[in-house]
Amino acid sequence: RRFGTTDLMVSPLCLGTNVFGWTCDEETSFAILDAYVEAGGNFLDTATVYSTWVPGNTGGESEAIIGRWLASRGRPDDLVIATKVGYPGDPHMRAGLDRENVVAGIEGSLARLGVDRIDLYYAHKDDESISLEEALTNLDALVEDGLVRHLAASNYTAGRLAESLAVSDATGLARFEGFQPHFNLLERAEYQGDAEAICVREDLGVAPYFTLARGFLTGKYRPGQDLPSTPRAAGIAQAYLNDRGWAMLAVLDEVAAAHGATPAQVSLAWLMRYPGVVSPIASATSTAQVGEIMGAIGLGITDEEFARLDAAGR
Repeated sequence: RRFGTTDLMVSPLCLGTNVFGWTCDEETSFAILDAYVEAGGNFLDTATVYSTWVPGNTGGESEAIIGRWLASRGRPDDLVIATKVGYPGDPHMRAGLDRENVVAGIEGSLARLGVDRIDLYYAHKDDESISLEEALTNLDALVEDGLVRHLAASNYTAGRLAESLAVSDATGLARFEGFQPHFNLLERAEYQGDAEAICVREDLGVAPYFTLARGFLTGKYRPGQDLPSTPRAAGIAQAYLNDRGWAMLAVLDEVAAAHGATPAQVSLAWLMRYPGVVSPIASATSTAQVGEIMGAIGLGITDEEFARLDAAGR
């Protein structure tokens, strides 16, 4: 699939790597990357801030693991790497899109990844302490210097995304060519509505994150069962273990059974045919999970099934 109007051709499923250096050690991360590429995937998503939330980490762990994998395996010819800058982490990963932070961010990412250019560089979070024109000027300089091929925005409101595009059109600064919202069957607010309309109208590539609702949409959480022993379980229980969540799972189970698929595959297939969405992001902690999520590609849910799933999550 073409990512917006860019020259980037990406697989219909993007591999999220926020788990590298967190719940996946380097050996497991390498195996996951190998399995993803062998299954036909070519789109990796990381960030400078991954994974500052882990005790002892300072940020950049995911990028560094990918860099060592590239060095040991050789870079696949069509591999597309996306990373991000400007999200608050710890003191080693400062927030903001001021020039100092953007320059430090790109230099660190290039060094850790061991590449000379980033294919897709996200403003990880809107920096309201400076003007949109100043932020875009700082990011545009990276494109002009040949360090970045294309820019994109993550976690922007629809209004600020539209304003950013207008600034680029008025000034000639490099524009955001993509958008990364929090969007899945149970989380609609950040994309559906104004942001969706903007992305479709402007032909932005959309690569949503938390596409499986932090694991809930895989079906591993069930009524009456004990919570799994995972770092995310308590937060998932609070957000989704309720009547709405169970109703969503019931529809997922029915559609999955009709296709001999899993709830995770159906959830991702729904996103893959959603307006504007080019490549949903999903992470994996094992090669078996890579096989499962890649199995969503080509899963042909019907119009009626799409509508049922859409309605269940509203």
